[in-house]
Amino acid sequence: MTIRKILTFPDKRLRKKAKPVEQYDETLNVLINDMFETMYHSNGIGLAATQVDVHLRIIVIDIKDGEKLYLINP
Repeated sequence: MTIRKILTFPDKRLRKKAKPVEQYDETLNVLINDMFETMYHSNGIGLAATQVDVHLRIIVIDIKDGEKLYLINP
């Protein structure tokens, strides 16, 4: 897994409209795992794909004590 750079305000890329996910494949699985790793590394509880400069409709959330939830096309 890779820790990705998190974009912060006022980075204009954060305003880019995210696209729907068309296909779930291994690349998407890697992205989701990277997002969880990045979120935990930054002591966060949620992270959107746009925040790591991937403009797809995906978010990851730590619901409670490491219980993971990811949402695609929410």
